[in-house]
Amino acid sequence: MSEQAVDLSIVVPVYNEEESLPELFAWICRVVDEHQLVAEVLFIDDGSQDSSWQVIKGLYAKDGRAVGIKFNRNYGKSAALQTGFERARGAVVVTMDADLQDSPDELPELVRMIREEGFQLVSGWKKKRHDPLGKTIPSKFFNRVTRWVSGIKLHDFNCGLKAYDREVVKNIEVYGEMHRYIPLIAKWNGFYKIGEKVVQHRERKYGTTKFGLERFIHGFLDLISVSFVTRFRKKPMHFFGTLGILSFLFGMMVTVYVIGDKLYRQYMDLPVRDVVDQPLFFLALVGILIGSQMFLAGFLGEMIIQANPKKGDYLISETLGDA
Repeated sequence: MSEQAVDLSIVVPVYNEEESLPELFAWICRVVDEHQLVAEVLFIDDGSQDSSWQVIKGLYAKDGRAVGIKFNRNYGKSAALQTGFERARGAVVVTMDADLQDSPDELPELVRMIREEGFQLVSGWKKKRHDPLGKTIPSKFFNRVTRWVSGIKLHDFNCGLKAYDREVVKNIEVYGEMHRYIPLIAKWNGFYKIGEKVVQHRERKYGTTKFGLERFIHGFLDLISVSFVTRFRKKPMHFFGTLGILSFLFGMMVTVYVIGDKLYRQYMDLPVRDVVDQPLFFLALVGILIGSQMFLAGFLGEMIIQANPKKGDYLISETLGDA
């Protein structure tokens, strides 16, 4: 199957989901066959400790549309998605979770929205969720903050069911734990046609959730990180230089004030304190020094980005199919 012939690539990160994989793959095949879509399913085994990889090998042996990639250890969902994006051959790429909570019945409409409505990214919105309040309430707060920071009007940034135009996944980079912010990364890389589709959220049938409250702490830290890195990694002087100018100007203004105040008091024959005896002198000195250091950091940043190695080099222990 040539690269040009593939209509749809489905990227499925897998971590200890041995029970759900056969049912998920059969469901996907049934849907794509009904809609006459030439598809490949990329199962990215993120260091599973159960027999998920053996199941994937069995699926590949039965149907060549199943593509398997196995990491030698658990790198995280972002690593799995980035690896899938790099190897996907379809004109449309869809990501979905392996736990059967995302319905493959959504695939045709997601593909249609990319092909016919011109969206570059379509994010699923699990409007009706089957999750406990301990997960849904923090999720709503997290999404509200992300909407405010990003300016992207999505209700569910962390929904695993998303569809992309091929150009998007081939021109963005997902690393660390940045999979939550793919719409932001896409937007700040020039892909502005971002849509949303209400999708079905199914109750978990097998296994246990990987959810933990620490995800939200890490999530907000990642939001700060991705906001900074995406906006300024190609122009660090804009960030450090701006802070440097403000700090340097503050220090200079305080310096001028301290010197002017001393000269005025001398002229008016008033009591005069030595400049170095005034706290404002040290405040001005700190401002000037910090401003100079910020400029230096900006220059160093501009030099470093010229030789910055590409993130996302993950060690793959095995590969199945044309991946």
